[in-house]
Amino acid sequence: MASNSIHVAVLPGDGIGVEVTEATLAVLEPLAKRHGLGISTESLPAGAFHYQATGDAFPEASFKAAEKADAILLGAMGWPGIRLADGTEIAPQLDLRFRLGLYAGVRPVKAIPGVPVALADPRARDMDLVILRESTEGLFFSRGTGVVTPDYAEETLRITRPITEKLSHFAFRLAQRRGERKQRRGKVTLVDKANVFRAFAFMRGVFDGVAAGYPDVDSAHHYVDAMALDLVRRPWAFDVLPTENMFGDILSDLGAGLVGGMGFSPSADIGDNHAVFQPAHGTAPDIAGQGIANPTAMLLSAAMMLDWLASRGAGQGHADAAVELEAAVDKAFAGGLRTADIGGKDGTAAVVKAVKEALA
Repeated sequence: MASNSIHVAVLPGDGIGVEVTEATLAVLEPLAKRHGLGISTESLPAGAFHYQATGDAFPEASFKAAEKADAILLGAMGWPGIRLADGTEIAPQLDLRFRLGLYAGVRPVKAIPGVPVALADPRARDMDLVILRESTEGLFFSRGTGVVTPDYAEETLRITRPITEKLSHFAFRLAQRRGERKQRRGKVTLVDKANVFRAFAFMRGVFDGVAAGYPDVDSAHHYVDAMALDLVRRPWAFDVLPTENMFGDILSDLGAGLVGGMGFSPSADIGDNHAVFQPAHGTAPDIAGQGIANPTAMLLSAAMMLDWLASRGAGQGHADAAVELEAAVDKAFAGGLRTADIGGKDGTAAVVKAVKEALA
């Protein structure tokens, strides 16, 4: 990919998704100019309100445009009162994961200077781990096709060797990069329930086979219930945590709660050829339209996008811009920025202003 011709598909979605997307683009545009990055964006319709208006939650034209883009930036989608006929919420973001094979859900859990953490232990201020949620199978495999009868409902969990191998390789490579950055050995801890379910025992076996090929990275296993405890008790003991889909969904919210809440929780869904970058939070109907949504998670997701684009050949400028954006967020909050979700009075526009000033 050429560094001067990056095309980003933007799916603002619903509720505060639109607000945090606008805020992020307002920061991304001058940042790209300063680094000489030729990034163009195209906003595409999709989401719950689009479904309400047209009967189509994710037009095929929007999907095709997103598929052709170099990266996809997504706000948040869904709305409690707008549901499909089967009672489930509108979720085009899940369609993207399945249709584009985005098996690696990257969910960083990192403390930000100045943002209150949930734990009193001083080591919590240096919390920095990644929950790696497999995003295409597991308990989500039978999404939309589960069996429902008057007497029982049944969903199927599926774990396959090819996807588990890909997820494991992704985890070890990520741990290698993080170890190089921190000048220490990386560590990958598989989160499973292999003591009860054969599917997870299978997953563990595949993981161990891949681990043998990375002698420079430590590997371990942890049962999901014990991990829920230890993420509260000693999160600083972990580095990269690959998990099954549903386990990762739950644990990543717990992780977000440790570092200030969902407003500080970025994410990426990455496959072999495509990637979607989005805040881990939802559309927040209770605060939508009030100008108080915290765009930090979306800003950090955009930094992840720039870094990923650099890894795909877009150029060192994208990597530099990613580092600068993350550092600007840290500097803004270290300097006293306080959003409403952590008890402050700074709204969406104030975050944009503070981050832009930190960049300058």
